[in-house]
Amino acid sequence: MKRIGIDVGGTNTDAVLIVDEKVVHSVKRPTTADVTSGILDALKALRAEPAAAVKVDAVVIGTTHFINAVVQRRHVQKIGAIRIGMPASASLPPFCDWPADLATLVNGEIFMLEGGHDYDGRPFMPLDTAGLKEAARKIRDKGLRSVAVCSSFSPLDPSCETTAREILADICPDVAVTLSHDLGRIGLLERENAALLNASLHDLAVTTVAAFRKAIADSGIDAPLFLTQNDGTVMQAAIATAFPVMSFASGATNSMRGAAHLSGLDDAMVVDVGGTTSDIGQLRHGFPREANAVVEVGGVRTLFRMPDLLSIGLGGGSHVDEDPVRVGPLSVGYRLTTDALVFGGTRLTATDIAVAAGLIDIGDRSRVAKLPKRLIDAALRDAWRKLEEDIDRMKTEAGDVPLLAVGGGAFLVPDRLPGISEIVRVPHGDCANAVGAAIAQVSGEADQVFRDLSREDAIAAARDIAADRAVQAGAARDSLKTVDVEDMPIAYLPGNALRVRVRVAGAIADPDLPAAA
Repeated sequence: MKRIGIDVGGTNTDAVLIVDEKVVHSVKRPTTADVTSGILDALKALRAEPAAAVKVDAVVIGTTHFINAVVQRRHVQKIGAIRIGMPASASLPPFCDWPADLATLVNGEIFMLEGGHDYDGRPFMPLDTAGLKEAARKIRDKGLRSVAVCSSFSPLDPSCETTAREILADICPDVAVTLSHDLGRIGLLERENAALLNASLHDLAVTTVAAFRKAIADSGIDAPLFLTQNDGTVMQAAIATAFPVMSFASGATNSMRGAAHLSGLDDAMVVDVGGTTSDIGQLRHGFPREANAVVEVGGVRTLFRMPDLLSIGLGGGSHVDEDPVRVGPLSVGYRLTTDALVFGGTRLTATDIAVAAGLIDIGDRSRVAKLPKRLIDAALRDAWRKLEEDIDRMKTEAGDVPLLAVGGGAFLVPDRLPGISEIVRVPHGDCANAVGAAIAQVSGEADQVFRDLSREDAIAAARDIAADRAVQAGAARDSLKTVDVEDMPIAYLPGNALRVRVRVAGAIADPDLPAAA
């Protein structure tokens, strides 16, 4: 296995080459405003190393590009929203729980039609196909290029949504269609919100993935492109173009997976200290613990597969205020190498404090030689207090546990913390995010209701469905392993109904080998 992993963060773009699961070379370059230039710079620096000038099997990129677009209200497009479920859902139309500013940017037209299914999978109302055709004509006439379709209980029966896609393809074939059952689980508004967000990012996804492909080609690399997902696995570039929301939390997830790989620990707390924020989470069986609660993205409620993370405004580029002494939450971000004191700037940052304290040796140390010891000690205490409190918040057990400290700002993590048995620092830990991208596997998930089956047979059936989806997404079937299994009896359904969710993951299949049956 020879892979290049790239992680585009708010401050730095990291790139690593991994050969047979070992890091051969790593580089760190400032993230650029257009993102692509930073990737080109990192790839150029990586390939300049003789040991890294080899033919690679895949390039895997993790990016915060899409979640930043939602949070910053930039590069989103107006879309059509089709809700199938009338008259039951009339009181809560699409966008009803969105922040007003984001809804104004995205809401192009709302269509609420009869159809959908009940909680037991039975048709709720006959599908209004005439209304769908009229909606498709209006979408075409308004020039909307992306549409989200959400039907009640579509994870149980997606037929209304797939029929809507067929009608849209016939009347307005150039429109991109997002179906909610492809993204979310049971829960109408949250699943619909996921589809609406995804549809609003379609044009950005097309241009971003195309730019990633061009950057790789311009670097002289001939290899398939993958993007990392929220759950620590990868998806082919074509799938990423269709489902950009699946990569919302990939940056922090990559760091946790990379930390597990570099340390050999599958169960531990992880803190990834970047230039802008610190992400705190917990590894279970080598993968981040998933959040079970509703996750808000840019103020919008969703039910994505997202890691259970706590992000705090503490990083290497964090502003340090002197009266009172406080570190963060504001940061100089990717301007660290121009704005920090040790690099000739005028802003006192956490990196300046660390250099003055002798924790790291970068930049011009003489520029911080006169900082008062009182200020240095107080700033470090403030940073350590924040880490101690928030790591403790994310722990799920009372005893001491190991902590993996990774990221370019890991020098801010002290050597001892209450509740932590040991603090583990690993080689290439400053590029753990890119390592996590490079080693990422392909996943498949099944989440549906089974009837008239024993618990063991239902789980086995779900596992087979998840495995087929993973292989379809590019995984080698003989490498698949089960990552998560959840099952819940549904008392209000007949036939011994059981809702089962299974997730499997495996290595990227070798394109030169025939696919396993």
